[in-house]
Amino acid sequence: MTEHLLDLTQHEIQALKTRFNLADAHTHQQQSPGQREIVQALPALWYEAEESRQADLEDRFKEVFFRLHGQNSVRAESTMLSYAASISTLVAGMYLRRNEISVSLVEPCFDNLPDVLRNVGVHPVPIPEDTLHDADRIYDRLAEAVTTDALFLVDPNNPTGFSLLSHGRKGFEEVIRYCVDHDKLFVVDLCFAAFALADPRFGRFDLYQLLDTSGVRYIALEDTGKTWPLQDAKCALLTCSRDLHEDVYNIHTSVLLDVSPFVLNFLARYVEDSIEDGMASVRDVITRNRETALKTLEGSLLEHLEPTVNVSVAWFRITDDTIKASELQAHLTAYEVYVLPGTYFYWNEPERGERYVRIALARDPQEFAQSLTRLREAVDSYGA
Repeated sequence: MTEHLLDLTQHEIQALKTRFNLADAHTHQQQSPGQREIVQALPALWYEAEESRQADLEDRFKEVFFRLHGQNSVRAESTMLSYAASISTLVAGMYLRRNEISVSLVEPCFDNLPDVLRNVGVHPVPIPEDTLHDADRIYDRLAEAVTTDALFLVDPNNPTGFSLLSHGRKGFEEVIRYCVDHDKLFVVDLCFAAFALADPRFGRFDLYQLLDTSGVRYIALEDTGKTWPLQDAKCALLTCSRDLHEDVYNIHTSVLLDVSPFVLNFLARYVEDSIEDGMASVRDVITRNRETALKTLEGSLLEHLEPTVNVSVAWFRITDDTIKASELQAHLTAYEVYVLPGTYFYWNEPERGERYVRIALARDPQEFAQSLTRLREAVDSYGA
């Protein structure tokens, strides 16, 4: 039974067995024309990786990744690579624990973050996301709310799609100004940042230039895993300020040696493909599927909550106050439809999450439309 599962990942494992899997945010859409050409070239990329130095492949991947994202001030030597964002988060958590640094973590967010921190002995304190919603009050609200040594944010946030970019540069500037003035370590999960890049309303400014010139102590986490349809072959990036680098690097090398050179080689091609198409392969499928979800669920008991950034997940509020997300989710599984209840995202107060469900959008549009039709049928049958 789903009510006995401990975290969202366990739910996602069950969802992988389900016909209409709308749970995990991993990329399940088909390849674009440009990406199909990369797949056809995989044997050549394999042998190319065999003949290349690991360091050269790492440097090339970092260069194209940060060039795509417009983060041109990043020093390659300040960035460490791992094969999953969870590993980068683990390294950051180990650094926090080793230095007895207490942490305020945004709520809601994906429950993997507080779980990883707790598993290494760091017990996060919640900071409500709405603390960041008013640019003119961010500094004062953080000064009132944060009682820990570090501030850990997710931007854009998963599941809500909120981003400090809604305030232009000012949102990040105010957070960083607060951290500098109050001597706080700033930890930021940017694993959904590609969706801000793909969203024509936003894009990204060079955040690392702001970080490095401000004097703030920081750890920044980025990822490829939620961006391209890579069969879960991926690479995560951990970048930190100069004063933290030696300590973080020593922890990082205790965890792993490197990322597969073959994976780095073909990932770089995917990044280059997105540079060439202006992120269209990422943006178009998410936009199309969000429109399908809104149209199909219009008038149902699920109300779409508009995200700041068009991320690869959709956050819905249950309009009937008598229906709990956990109960609705259990009902949907009987129809072979799997969504995630909001309870786990509200990692400190799960009851607050009973008002919400999350639907993943990174799916083949035709299959997604079929899943949404089935979801609407299941939702309408609840309590009937």
